[in-house]
Amino acid sequence: MLQKFQNHLLHNFQFLNGKKILLATSGGKDSMVLVHLFQQLKYTIGMAHCNFQLRGMESFEDQNFVQEYAAANAIPVFITQFDTKAFSEDYKISTQVAARELRYNWFYELLETEKFDYILTAHHADDNLETFLINLSRGTGLEGLTGIPEQNDKVIRPLLAFNQKEMEDYAKLNNIKWREDSSNASDKYLRNKIRHHLVPMLKELNSNFLSSFHKTQLYLQDAQVMAEDASIMIYQQVVKQENETIYFDLKKLKKLPNYKSYLYQWLKEFGFKAWDDIYDLVDSQSGKHVFSPEYRVLKDRDYLILSPINFVNVKDKYFIDENQKEVNIPLNLTFCKVADIGIVSNKTIFVDGDKVQYPLILRHWNEGDSFQPFGMNGKSKKVSKFFKDEKLSLLEKENSWLLCSNDEIVWIIGLRQDERFRIDNTTKNILKIQSE
Repeated sequence: MLQKFQNHLLHNFQFLNGKKILLATSGGKDSMVLVHLFQQLKYTIGMAHCNFQLRGMESFEDQNFVQEYAAANAIPVFITQFDTKAFSEDYKISTQVAARELRYNWFYELLETEKFDYILTAHHADDNLETFLINLSRGTGLEGLTGIPEQNDKVIRPLLAFNQKEMEDYAKLNNIKWREDSSNASDKYLRNKIRHHLVPMLKELNSNFLSSFHKTQLYLQDAQVMAEDASIMIYQQVVKQENETIYFDLKKLKKLPNYKSYLYQWLKEFGFKAWDDIYDLVDSQSGKHVFSPEYRVLKDRDYLILSPINFVNVKDKYFIDENQKEVNIPLNLTFCKVADIGIVSNKTIFVDGDKVQYPLILRHWNEGDSFQPFGMNGKSKKVSKFFKDEKLSLLEKENSWLLCSNDEIVWIIGLRQDERFRIDNTTKNILKIQSE
């Protein structure tokens, strides 16, 4: 196996040569085989062990085993302990997910602080098959069937080309000692049930099952690449982006034969889980939305609009004193007295300073708000009707701010000034208000 492993590294992971490598070491057979292989090939390695404190004294015995092996072989070793149960309860996640998060967060910290180049784990072909079957049993797309990636950023899994029997034979041939995890014998976890019952049956049906399975995964990986390429091409036709906001054109989207698949491909990276609710948005009424932890998809007429959730707790009102020259929250405004009227634009207005009453109020619009749009000779108009005429999206309406003097609107910021505060022949004090 050593020669096969060396050739595997040469053809697939040549970039590891000369690098400082951190080996994730549980003390079990697989991770100890990984350590032994890299020792034989004279790589610069360190060992990292996580004590999750889930198996009482057994967890601490594993920790001691790894520490003693590292000391005996003059290998740098890094040990940490986690209160995994408390973490899983605090964040309402499973113990397995909690352990994974804690482990990889710590590994990346070690990369930074100890100047390692890569993290290597001992996942092998049987682990890959088990993961495939777990995902298949729960329902998944192509991603869940393509298997554990050989490389994910700084995490490398060089043993995926090797099966469990090869690992056992190598360990016995080289008299490698390891620790047995007692929990592996229990059928409490789904992975163990699959390992103990389903995988042996599949191997009995086909002695070359792992080899056939590997070929299948390669085909699935090719299919996934094709799907991603098609997704990018269609994305450019259906989507437009303005800063952090993304607009999906529903008329174009619904012409696609499998538009739900495209939506999944485009939105999965934003943390959405309620896919049926997202698909229902396509034919729902305007104003419906679906949230992920950090994003929202909003249905607005002929578009689905994806935007980040604003986590800032925006107050209903902000007050601006007469001597205040600028405002930075919730948006940037500047105030100054000038002698003459300059160029008026959506971002700059000039008002009669004697007509406004302080403190000025900055607030969101409310149903029932009305104003007298500049240039309409004193005719009143509902703000909601103005927004509709301007064809503002629901998102743009939500993000609109009004500058008010008492109960009267001075300016729908960035859109239209109110006629009542305009400059006329009697104006003595000109106030210039500008937004960024």
